[in-house]
Amino acid sequence: MHHTYPYKARIPILIDGKYETRTFTSKEDVYAVIDLLIEEVHQRNKEGSSFNIAESVVRQLPFFTCTNVLLDKQAQKDISRYLYAENFGVPPYKGSYGEQPSKWIEKSFLIKKIIESKKTEAMNHGKR
Repeated sequence: MHHTYPYKARIPILIDGKYETRTFTSKEDVYAVIDLLIEEVHQRNKEGSSFNIAESVVRQLPFFTCTNVLLDKQAQKDISRYLYAENFGVPPYKGSYGEQPSKWIEKSFLIKKIIESKKTEAMNHGKR
């Protein structure tokens, strides 16, 4: 529904007390709404909430865009590489730990952190 431009969607942010319907013609239009969502989360957190920005944005995306629009092909390859290396116990790149690209090491720690966070979230959700 929201993956071919142009399209119209109601954004999940109150502006002057109303939810606007906008016409999206490019990724830039989507990113503009994401910026509004981030700003809203910052504001709520200043008021005492403790929302996670990334989770808040991801949960609102289906209301105004297809998440596939935002998928980064390189990030998807990195996740696949990480999972393959993890599942089969092989290094993601040739060589030992000290020979792995530093950028990869940063990415792998981030991917691991996100996966662990999602596992914890799923376990906590199941306890309810």
